[in-house]
Amino acid sequence: MGMSAKHLSEGERIVVSTRTHPKVLLGPLIVLVLLLAVGAFVETRTGPGSDRWLSRVVWVLVAVGVVWFVVRPFLQWFAGSYTFTDRRLVTRTGVLTRRGHDIPLSRVSDVAVERNVNDRLLGCGTLVISDASTHGSVTLPDIPRVEEVQRRLNDLLHEIHSGRDDEGA
Repeated sequence: MGMSAKHLSEGERIVVSTRTHPKVLLGPLIVLVLLLAVGAFVETRTGPGSDRWLSRVVWVLVAVGVVWFVVRPFLQWFAGSYTFTDRRLVTRTGVLTRRGHDIPLSRVSDVAVERNVNDRLLGCGTLVISDASTHGSVTLPDIPRVEEVQRRLNDLLHEIHSGRDDEGA
């Protein structure tokens, strides 16, 4: 899922690779059902003859709506990934134009979790990563098993910072 091994530096390993929780596809799924219901309703109400053009126009609009409101969000969800290696955080988004952001773990200063009621029910949450950059923090919404990811990331940060402290001693 996520990042290919060919994009890793020598000796670098993937610790966590994930994408946003599938709950983000719930809205597009509801839109799909509504669009199909509208198309079916118009199809049953138009009879043979001159009203047939209305049915075709509605189905074309339904098809455009499905592509824009269902297929596009699914592709965005599928193409996006968050990968934590033992050296950096890598985010990748976009379908046609890929955007990415890499943060060295040595610059990460804090990892926080935000979970609302729905997130707790679905087993996901938002990961807020504070770093030493001008941006201050990176927010990764709807991370599945967010507390497990936070624990693994904290373990990595402890290893990195302990290793740095040992070198200075």
